[in-house]
Amino acid sequence: MASPQPSRMSAPIDLDRVRSLFAQPGRIAPSDFLRREIAQRMHERLQLVKIAPKQVLDAGCGTGADLALLQKTYPAAQILGIDAAPAMALAAKAPAPATRSLNQMLSRLLPAKAGVDILCGDFGNLPFGTNSLDLLWSNLALHWHPQPDRVFAEWRRSLRVDGLLMFSNFGPDTFAELRTAFAALDETPHTLPFVDMHDFGDQLVEAGFSTPVMDMERITVTYDKAAALLADVRALGGNPLATRRRGLIGRAAWGRMLDALEAGRRPDGKLTLTFEVIYGHAFRPAPKTTAAGEAIVRFQPRKPQ
Repeated sequence: MASPQPSRMSAPIDLDRVRSLFAQPGRIAPSDFLRREIAQRMHERLQLVKIAPKQVLDAGCGTGADLALLQKTYPAAQILGIDAAPAMALAAKAPAPATRSLNQMLSRLLPAKAGVDILCGDFGNLPFGTNSLDLLWSNLALHWHPQPDRVFAEWRRSLRVDGLLMFSNFGPDTFAELRTAFAALDETPHTLPFVDMHDFGDQLVEAGFSTPVMDMERITVTYDKAAALLADVRALGGNPLATRRRGLIGRAAWGRMLDALEAGRRPDGKLTLTFEVIYGHAFRPAPKTTAAGEAIVRFQPRKPQ
């Protein structure tokens, strides 16, 4: 048996730093407008796929806003959420009254497995057996992991045959304006070097997924003030790189960065912040060989004449 290929690190992301950046749900809440918009766009794509899942996982569920959307779409399914930040998982366990009422109604009308369950853990090392999920959904979470190819392999392991993976994450043009502005300050990376869409497609194939579909769009958010733009960037997570600049930034250096940011104002006076949003979905195919390495040949029954 060939040894597995070594994992490729997308960036030197400090996972402990990621958990600390998401330790306070209130700090992240101001950026929820973008997550909700992208969740709706993901859901539109999901509606084009006809599936009836029994177990659905939201990987990187945050405070659980997507769980209600998934439960409404698949009311007979068990909806699972997992997040590595304990405070996020705890917030997801305290649903809004409308969601709580829906849970109570479903528990009376549907099998015991229906409903929502929340776990605190690493979505790159899932606490589920092989072939245990029918749909794995992940909204703007994958780019926080330094080894997305290993995450894809784990997600494939957890999905049943013909199970669907659907995810979104940021691409390389995200924060382009901010990256340019920080270049006036120093050469230290202040934002993630997000992975290219085509690299994700290749990683999905290498992980064993079939017929991956990738597409991308750019969303531009406008601001009147630089402080509001920077606040949204911090609310989206911040900088988890192990190579990030340590120590305080001097007033003069920060002023150079702000001047560079202000230089990018549009003719209408607005500051802009670009988000390259990548969407992907793929299926776990039926195995082509047995555990002993023997080829599996499938025959389609002949239709009667």
